[in-house]
Amino acid sequence: MNDLIQTRWLPVALLVGSNVFMTFAWYGHLKHKDQPLWLVILVSWGIAFFEYCLMVPANRWGSGRYTATELKIIQEVVTLTVFSGFAVAYLGEKIRWNHVAAFLCIIAAVGFTFLPKSDRTPNAVQAEQGEQANTLPKQ
Repeated sequence: MNDLIQTRWLPVALLVGSNVFMTFAWYGHLKHKDQPLWLVILVSWGIAFFEYCLMVPANRWGSGRYTATELKIIQEVVTLTVFSGFAVAYLGEKIRWNHVAAFLCIIAAVGFTFLPKSDRTPNAVQAEQGEQANTLPKQ
């Protein structure tokens, strides 16, 4: 089980599952507008419980492989992917060109998030520059 927890794909799979539940909890009731709001809230809350049963382990186990920021960015892409499929298949909506353009911007954000990390923080760079200034010969 420990090897499974340490894989990079388990958190992503759990995020996909959790987002399926959450999408139904948040948007599934839109096809049942005749139901009382209190009932919709109760049912949505019950569905969201299962979302949390997947999301919390995804973030807990995923934090061993990814930073919290990386997990959030992955989650956003998963959310948009799941929602797009849900909107088309369940709600009967059409995805327009501007939706695709916005989705590509989010994919670009993922690319930026996962760029190679520099070990040099801005403070370390400033300290290096300060040290270099102190070692230059005075004119």
